[in-house]
Amino acid sequence: MRNQILSLCVLSSIAAAAPILAEEDKYLWLEDVEGAKPLEWVKQQNAISAKEIKAYKGFDGLVSNSLAILNNKERIPYASRMDGYLYNFWKDEDHERGIYRRTTMEEYTKAEPKWETVLDIDALGKAEGVNWVYKGMSCRYPDYDRCLVSLSRGGADAVEVREFDLNSKSFVENKQQPFALDEAKSSVSWIDKDTVFVGTDFTDGDSLTDSGYPRVVKQWQRGTPLSAAKTIFSGDKTSVAASGFVIYDDKKSLQLVSESLTFYTAQHYAYHNDKLITLPLPMDADIKGYFNDQLYIELKSELKTAGKTFKQGAIVYTDLDKLIAQKPQFSVLVEPTATASISQVRFTKSTILITWLDNVKSKLIRYVQKDGEWQSQQAPFDVNGTLSVFGGEDDSDEVFVNYTSFLEPSSLYLFDGKSMKAKKIKAMKQQFVADKFETKQYFAQSKDGTKVPYFVVMAKNLKLDGTHPTLLYGYGGFEISLRPSYSATIGKNWLEQGGVYVLSNIRGGGEYGPAWHQAALKENRHKAYEDFEAIAEDLIARKITSSKHLGIQGGSNGGLLMGAAFTRKPELYNAVVCQVPLLDMKRYNKLLAGASWMGEYGDPDIPAEWDYIKGFSPYHNLKANTAYPKVFFTTSTRDDRVHPAHARKMVAKMEAMGIDVLYYENIEGGHAGAADNNQVAELSSMVYAYLMQQLR
Repeated sequence: MRNQILSLCVLSSIAAAAPILAEEDKYLWLEDVEGAKPLEWVKQQNAISAKEIKAYKGFDGLVSNSLAILNNKERIPYASRMDGYLYNFWKDEDHERGIYRRTTMEEYTKAEPKWETVLDIDALGKAEGVNWVYKGMSCRYPDYDRCLVSLSRGGADAVEVREFDLNSKSFVENKQQPFALDEAKSSVSWIDKDTVFVGTDFTDGDSLTDSGYPRVVKQWQRGTPLSAAKTIFSGDKTSVAASGFVIYDDKKSLQLVSESLTFYTAQHYAYHNDKLITLPLPMDADIKGYFNDQLYIELKSELKTAGKTFKQGAIVYTDLDKLIAQKPQFSVLVEPTATASISQVRFTKSTILITWLDNVKSKLIRYVQKDGEWQSQQAPFDVNGTLSVFGGEDDSDEVFVNYTSFLEPSSLYLFDGKSMKAKKIKAMKQQFVADKFETKQYFAQSKDGTKVPYFVVMAKNLKLDGTHPTLLYGYGGFEISLRPSYSATIGKNWLEQGGVYVLSNIRGGGEYGPAWHQAALKENRHKAYEDFEAIAEDLIARKITSSKHLGIQGGSNGGLLMGAAFTRKPELYNAVVCQVPLLDMKRYNKLLAGASWMGEYGDPDIPAEWDYIKGFSPYHNLKANTAYPKVFFTTSTRDDRVHPAHARKMVAKMEAMGIDVLYYENIEGGHAGAADNNQVAELSSMVYAYLMQQLR
């Protein structure tokens, strides 16, 4: 089963900044991303912050630790399987931008496999004089002879797409009439060797949504100009995006077109015999796969149909033929429980593998259908950490399973879904003294009585005296689950330095399924912030730390969480790391991809919705004569998803109010904040140095 649905996060063309909205905003000039005046301001801020933070006496050691971890040649080379080869993208000190390489399974199972370089991004960038960042390789199933390579300048979401020949390990030459797209936030998917679905900026001024993503889907034939591509579908400009893609049931293909009406709702169509056929699926359901002539979906809300009721969060399925005939007959594969939700669904040749989160701990269950009944069996993996399934091929029941926890480095298994046998083939060595620490899960009670889980990683027999530097990490949005995982950088540069690490599982995330996410949408956003505050207060009540020694960290939506946290209860924290954040919630929908997130936050241009949004708009909630913790903001000039002006404007406003603040903007890096290992090491070390300066 090969599902080539493209996530909204990797669709690609930068939406233009909207006209000025409010005269009272004195800092709109900072929205000019690469303007001379804003960049001069950025450079001044960077110099001040770098000098102060790098004065930390252990800074060079933190950088050295980080680089050793990031460039460690013994780390697991995670791979995808295509046509007998295993493919891996790899970075180290010799390949700063990375190489795409391949080997055989026989070699891969060895301690030191022999790899064959397929594409060298460093060499490409040097030859072309462009700071290319690799953004992915989409290869044509099932032959895997041609691929579409996405290349980004400096790490932005907008990419240039080029066709690549896997056999010759080279870009397809012009005389062979390759598929190629200029820099944009594009959606492109193989139909066959000479045909693709494409959505991009067609330069006609009308091909993008208000969010800056494609709204028009075309069918493009090899050897014809892009301008001659046949229009299949045109979505609404107010929708998030439209895309065409192909999913497979072994060799059988299903061509689909989807219009994402909001971030969480979509209308799906089958493209069959040159016609679009509306699929009668719930608008908020997610398509999970095509298997044994049936289409599987995950329900985000309760479904009542044909006299049956299907639970929110369930996986249900129907025969594809009946669905296309507008007469779906749904059946249940699995349903969630009060504590367990579905984290991942994978299809092998003859089985379905589902990774469950049960109180945020993973377990893997295999499902097979016999005589019309589903039979389940749990795979033989530890349930105290996090399991991830990937890398399967349609003609095989074998997949890779990765296991990790806070204190256990990743182990990679080759798992046979049919025989249920697991063979460990790779294992990372410990990279910090993990045996000195322990992990505990606690539950804090939020303001409305909800029990909210969180994990604490701390020294064994920690003296509960409230003096320990503690870092509380949070996200709480977009149904993204934060799960236990091993981070050698956290281990080496925080735990070994005397710190305590805390991972929060607040509402807005997906730890307990769709309902956990939906509980903190729009007018209920404050519940995520109340959950976070409850955890902070619980840590203090347990005397693990105190406000003086408590720091918090989050990025993107988590950056909004950080902004809300320190403006709501500044006395609760003494350090705040606010990364690539949303902060100006009055204008967020006018900046870059912001309009796509109105399903999460609401529309600030509707007065009734702005009434609640302004309650969690950090930019509008700064107060004069208030003691705030010294916040460290980071962002990237090349972030074309969350506009860097959010952080820029917040810092400028705080400085004008006499509030001490730190700011660092990486010129490269996109939404990830950094483009190579050196930049990652530098930025993360600045974070830990800042935290130690503030919290010790």
